[in-house]
Amino acid sequence: MGAGKSTIGRLLAKELKYPFKDSDREIEVRTGADIPWIFDVEGEEGFRQREEAMIAELVQEQGIVLATGGGVVMRAANRTALAGNGLVVYLRTSVDQQLQRTAKDRQRPLLQTSDPERVLRDLMAKRDPLYLEIADLVIETDQRGPKTVVNTIVAKLQEA
Repeated sequence: MGAGKSTIGRLLAKELKYPFKDSDREIEVRTGADIPWIFDVEGEEGFRQREEAMIAELVQEQGIVLATGGGVVMRAANRTALAGNGLVVYLRTSVDQQLQRTAKDRQRPLLQTSDPERVLRDLMAKRDPLYLEIADLVIETDQRGPKTVVNTIVAKLQEA
């Protein structure tokens, strides 16, 4: 959360001349509801079911850059789908950086709490090992602008 997946994904897609897809935006477009509303009405489990179905569909598309929600790795089916159908880039960001980047964002249901730092630390403890498990590239994003991160990804892709 707050790693810049959508921003960096859009820039990377433009650089690579690929279409860009954001799984959260695709869910919103198809349901006609935003993610916070889905969380409110269906809970996290309802959202995660929608997310899993969307990931299964989107990974079938070839030649795209796909940004996912931060919690996508919590389901084994998503990890399998992502790892088996493309190159996975983990934009790794410290909790301190996440706090700075998400401080004023009211569109993040999991952070609507009195202690967002604790939530982010708990999420990092659970999610980081799962991202590392499926990542083909790990890119540190702290104190780095989106263009710099994109240039790093492109350079790594050219090395491969």
